[in-house]
Amino acid sequence: MFTGIVAAVGNINSVAPLAGGLDAGVRLRIDAGGLPLADVALGDSIAINGACMTVVEKTDSAFSVDVSRESLNKTAGLDAPGEVNLEKALTLAERLGGHLVSGHVDGLGKVHSFEPVGESRELVIDAPHELAKFLAYKGSIVVNGVSLTVNRVEDLVVEGEKVCRFSINLIPHTIEVTTLKHLRAGSKVNLEIDLIARYVERMLSASKT
Repeated sequence: MFTGIVAAVGNINSVAPLAGGLDAGVRLRIDAGGLPLADVALGDSIAINGACMTVVEKTDSAFSVDVSRESLNKTAGLDAPGEVNLEKALTLAERLGGHLVSGHVDGLGKVHSFEPVGESRELVIDAPHELAKFLAYKGSIVVNGVSLTVNRVEDLVVEGEKVCRFSINLIPHTIEVTTLKHLRAGSKVNLEIDLIARYVERMLSASKT
Protein backbone atom coordinates (compact mmCIF):
# COMPACT_ATOMS: atom_id res chain seq x y z
CA MET A 1 0.00 0.00 0.00
CA PHE A 2 0.96 3.63 -0.58
CA THR A 3 -0.32 7.08 0.37
CA GLY A 4 -0.03 9.00 -2.89
CA ILE A 5 2.42 11.42 -1.25
CA VAL A 6 5.41 11.54 -3.59
CA ALA A 7 8.66 11.05 -1.68
CA ALA A 8 11.05 11.98 -4.48
CA VAL A 9 11.33 12.57 -8.20
CA GLY A 10 13.59 10.00 -9.82
CA ASN A 11 14.75 9.51 -13.37
CA ILE A 12 14.50 6.53 -15.68
CA ASN A 13 18.05 6.27 -17.00
CA SER A 14 17.66 3.24 -19.24
CA VAL A 15 14.97 1.03 -20.76
CA ALA A 16 16.24 -2.43 -21.75
CA PRO A 17 14.03 -5.02 -23.47
CA LEU A 18 13.67 -8.32 -21.61
CA ALA A 19 14.18 -11.63 -23.40
CA GLY A 20 11.06 -12.90 -25.11
CA GLY A 21 10.53 -10.89 -28.27
CA LEU A 22 7.74 -8.40 -28.93
CA ASP A 23 5.58 -9.71 -26.08
CA ALA A 24 8.33 -9.19 -23.52
CA GLY A 25 8.51 -6.29 -21.13
CA VAL A 26 11.42 -4.06 -20.20
CA ARG A 27 13.85 -3.53 -17.35
CA LEU A 28 14.01 0.04 -16.09
CA ARG A 29 17.05 1.41 -14.30
CA ILE A 30 16.01 4.36 -12.18
CA ASP A 31 18.10 7.00 -10.44
CA ALA A 32 16.30 7.33 -7.11
CA GLY A 33 16.95 11.06 -6.77
CA GLY A 34 16.28 12.00 -3.13
CA LEU A 35 14.61 8.68 -2.26
CA PRO A 36 16.67 6.87 0.41
CA LEU A 37 17.31 3.25 -0.54
CA ALA A 38 19.11 2.03 2.59
CA ASP A 39 15.95 0.32 3.88
CA VAL A 40 14.90 -1.06 0.47
CA ALA A 41 15.54 -4.76 -0.17
CA LEU A 42 15.24 -6.85 -3.31
CA GLY A 43 11.59 -7.76 -3.69
CA ASP A 44 10.30 -4.58 -2.05
CA SER A 45 7.68 -2.45 -3.77
CA ILE A 46 8.12 1.10 -5.06
CA ALA A 47 5.41 3.06 -6.82
CA ILE A 48 6.66 4.60 -10.07
CA ASN A 49 4.27 7.20 -11.48
CA GLY A 50 1.59 5.44 -9.45
CA ALA A 51 2.34 1.91 -10.67
CA CYS A 52 3.57 -0.56 -8.03
CA MET A 53 6.77 -2.29 -9.17
CA THR A 54 9.15 -4.80 -7.56
CA VAL A 55 12.81 -3.97 -7.02
CA VAL A 56 15.01 -6.56 -8.76
CA GLU A 57 18.37 -4.77 -8.48
CA LYS A 58 19.66 -1.87 -6.40
CA THR A 59 22.69 0.21 -5.53
CA ASP A 60 23.03 3.02 -3.01
CA SER A 61 21.45 5.51 -5.40
CA ALA A 62 19.57 3.55 -8.07
CA PHE A 63 17.33 0.54 -8.52
CA SER A 64 15.88 -1.58 -11.32
CA VAL A 65 12.42 -3.02 -11.93
CA ASP A 66 10.98 -5.31 -14.58
CA VAL A 67 7.80 -4.05 -16.24
CA SER A 68 5.65 -6.57 -18.10
CA ARG A 69 4.21 -5.89 -21.53
CA GLU A 70 0.74 -5.89 -19.96
CA SER A 71 1.78 -3.12 -17.57
CA LEU A 72 3.37 -1.13 -20.38
CA ASN A 73 0.17 -1.36 -22.41
CA LYS A 74 -1.93 -0.02 -19.54
CA THR A 75 0.28 2.73 -18.12
CA ALA A 76 1.99 5.91 -19.26
CA GLY A 77 5.54 7.13 -18.63
CA LEU A 78 7.22 3.76 -18.02
CA ASP A 79 8.50 3.07 -21.52
CA ALA A 80 11.10 5.81 -22.03
CA PRO A 81 13.77 7.76 -20.12
CA GLY A 82 12.47 10.68 -18.10
CA GLU A 83 11.44 11.89 -14.66
CA VAL A 84 9.07 9.81 -12.55
CA ASN A 85 7.30 10.19 -9.20
CA LEU A 86 8.55 7.74 -6.56
CA GLU A 87 7.09 6.45 -3.31
CA LYS A 88 8.16 3.51 -1.15
CA ALA A 89 5.52 1.18 0.23
CA LEU A 90 3.69 2.38 3.34
CA THR A 91 4.64 1.07 6.79
CA LEU A 92 2.33 1.05 9.81
CA ALA A 93 4.60 3.56 11.55
CA GLU A 94 4.04 6.29 8.92
CA ARG A 95 1.46 9.02 8.66
CA LEU A 96 -1.26 8.59 6.07
CA GLY A 97 -0.87 12.02 4.52
CA GLY A 98 -2.80 11.28 1.31
CA HIS A 99 -5.20 8.34 1.13
CA LEU A 100 -4.89 4.58 0.85
CA VAL A 101 -3.43 3.74 -2.56
CA SER A 102 -2.77 0.27 -3.96
CA GLY A 103 -0.42 1.20 -6.80
CA HIS A 104 -2.67 -0.49 -9.38
CA VAL A 105 -3.43 1.76 -12.36
CA ASP A 106 -7.15 1.64 -13.20
CA GLY A 107 -7.00 3.54 -16.46
CA LEU A 108 -5.29 6.15 -18.57
CA GLY A 109 -6.51 9.73 -18.52
CA LYS A 110 -5.79 12.48 -21.03
CA VAL A 111 -4.99 16.04 -19.96
CA HIS A 112 -7.59 18.42 -21.38
CA SER A 113 -5.96 21.58 -20.02
CA PHE A 114 -3.42 22.75 -17.43
CA GLU A 115 -3.73 26.46 -16.81
CA PRO A 116 -2.74 29.00 -14.11
CA VAL A 117 -5.48 30.04 -11.68
CA GLY A 118 -4.12 32.64 -9.27
CA GLU A 119 -1.03 31.22 -7.57
CA SER A 120 -2.12 27.66 -8.37
CA ARG A 121 -2.88 25.71 -11.53
CA GLU A 122 -6.03 23.91 -12.61
CA LEU A 123 -5.46 20.46 -14.07
CA VAL A 124 -8.40 19.15 -16.13
CA ILE A 125 -8.35 15.50 -17.16
CA ASP A 126 -10.62 13.33 -19.29
CA ALA A 127 -10.95 9.89 -17.70
CA PRO A 128 -12.38 6.76 -19.33
CA HIS A 129 -16.17 6.59 -18.98
CA GLU A 130 -15.95 3.35 -16.99
CA LEU A 131 -14.24 5.23 -14.16
CA ALA A 132 -16.99 7.88 -13.93
CA LYS A 133 -18.90 6.10 -11.15
CA PHE A 134 -15.81 6.28 -8.93
CA LEU A 135 -15.19 10.02 -9.33
CA ALA A 136 -17.02 12.50 -7.11
CA TYR A 137 -16.76 16.11 -5.96
CA LYS A 138 -14.21 16.30 -3.11
CA GLY A 139 -13.35 12.65 -3.65
CA SER A 140 -9.81 11.31 -4.01
CA ILE A 141 -7.96 10.37 -7.19
CA VAL A 142 -4.35 9.41 -7.88
CA VAL A 143 -2.70 11.00 -10.93
CA ASN A 144 0.76 9.65 -11.80
CA GLY A 145 1.18 8.53 -8.20
CA VAL A 146 0.01 11.81 -6.61
CA SER A 147 -2.98 11.80 -4.23
CA LEU A 148 -5.29 14.66 -5.24
CA THR A 149 -8.80 15.98 -4.54
CA VAL A 150 -11.43 16.31 -7.26
CA ASN A 151 -12.87 19.85 -7.44
CA ARG A 152 -15.34 19.38 -10.30
CA VAL A 153 -16.62 16.42 -12.28
CA GLU A 154 -18.93 16.08 -15.28
CA ASP A 155 -19.82 13.45 -17.85
CA LEU A 156 -19.32 14.50 -21.46
CA VAL A 157 -19.13 13.21 -25.01
CA VAL A 158 -15.83 14.22 -26.62
CA GLU A 159 -15.26 13.39 -30.29
CA GLY A 160 -18.06 10.81 -30.12
CA GLU A 161 -16.66 9.11 -27.01
CA LYS A 162 -18.08 9.23 -23.48
CA VAL A 163 -15.58 10.57 -20.94
CA CYS A 164 -15.62 11.77 -17.35
CA ARG A 165 -13.96 15.18 -17.17
CA PHE A 166 -12.67 16.24 -13.76
CA SER A 167 -10.59 19.12 -12.48
CA ILE A 168 -7.98 19.39 -9.74
CA ASN A 169 -6.34 22.40 -8.14
CA LEU A 170 -2.58 22.04 -7.79
CA ILE A 171 -0.84 24.24 -5.25
CA PRO A 172 2.70 25.49 -6.01
CA HIS A 173 4.30 22.96 -3.63
CA THR A 174 2.73 19.97 -5.41
CA ILE A 175 3.86 21.32 -8.78
CA GLU A 176 7.38 21.89 -7.49
CA VAL A 177 7.98 18.46 -5.91
CA THR A 178 6.33 16.19 -8.52
CA THR A 179 6.52 15.57 -12.25
CA LEU A 180 3.03 17.01 -12.77
CA LYS A 181 4.74 20.26 -13.73
CA HIS A 182 5.61 18.66 -17.08
CA LEU A 183 2.01 17.90 -18.10
CA ARG A 184 0.53 19.51 -21.17
CA ALA A 185 -2.79 19.26 -23.01
CA GLY A 186 -2.83 15.81 -24.60
CA SER A 187 -0.48 14.19 -22.03
CA LYS A 188 -1.46 10.67 -20.92
CA VAL A 189 -1.60 10.10 -17.15
CA ASN A 190 -1.98 7.06 -14.90
CA LEU A 191 -5.17 7.09 -12.83
CA GLU A 192 -6.08 5.10 -9.73
CA ILE A 193 -9.52 5.43 -8.21
CA ASP A 194 -10.21 5.69 -4.49
CA LEU A 195 -9.93 2.31 -2.76
CA ILE A 196 -13.05 2.83 -0.64
CA ALA A 197 -15.08 3.85 -3.70
CA ARG A 198 -14.01 0.63 -5.39
CA TYR A 199 -15.36 -1.53 -2.56
CA VAL A 200 -18.56 0.49 -2.14
CA GLU A 201 -19.35 0.06 -5.84
CA ARG A 202 -18.70 -3.68 -5.57
CA MET A 203 -20.98 -4.04 -2.54
CA LEU A 204 -23.77 -2.10 -4.21
CA SER A 205 -23.52 -4.07 -7.46
CA ALA A 206 -23.42 -7.39 -5.57
CA SER A 207 -26.56 -6.49 -3.61
CA LYS A 208 -28.49 -6.14 -6.89
CA THR A 209 -27.78 -9.71 -8.02
